[in-house]
This record gives sequence, C-alpha cells and structure tokens, in this order.
Amino acid sequence: STLSEAAPPSTVVALFNVRDRDSGDNGRTTCELTGEQPFRITLLADDSYALVTSETLDREQVEEYNVTVRARDEGSPALSASKTLLVRLLDVNDN
Repeated sequence: STLSEAAPPSTVVALFNVRDRDSGDNGRTTCELTGEQPFRITLLADDSYALVTSETLDREQVEEYNVTVRARDEGSPALSASKTLLVRLLDVNDN
C-alpha cells in the first residue's frame, strides 16, 4: 500500500475482515497492532476493521512501515494469527 506523507490523521490506509469459524465467544475476534507506529485500528462492524493513520507522517524521517496486525479470538485458549502490511510513503514536495 502507498500513502502520501500529506495524508491527515484518521486517513484510511487499509480495510480488512477477520473471521473465525467458531460460534459464540470462541468466534469473536479482536485486532491489535504490534509495536509503536503512527497507525491505529478502528472497528467498523462485526469483524470488519480499518487501519488508519493516528498522526501526521513524514517521509523524510521514515520511508515505509511494516505494520503487523494480530487477530485473536476469545476462545479458551485464545488463538491468534498475524499479518504484516507494508505501507510506503509517497514524497510531497516540501518547498
């Protein structure tokens, strides 16, 4: 995914769904980001999420981000899976 460094906070970077085939509490999922990054996850609907920017980005400081999303179910024991998304920043002429 590419994103302009001029994108304001709360810009949607990616949309994704998480599905667990279990029923009841074992089928409910949550998502979180691993590590500190200028992004956050927003719940849109049941099992539908958006990765959005949480602050202003600067390509001169960081050119790309490896954003790891971890999905976890509410079963016992809880099971999880992770996926890493590459987000590249596009340069905007600062002059």
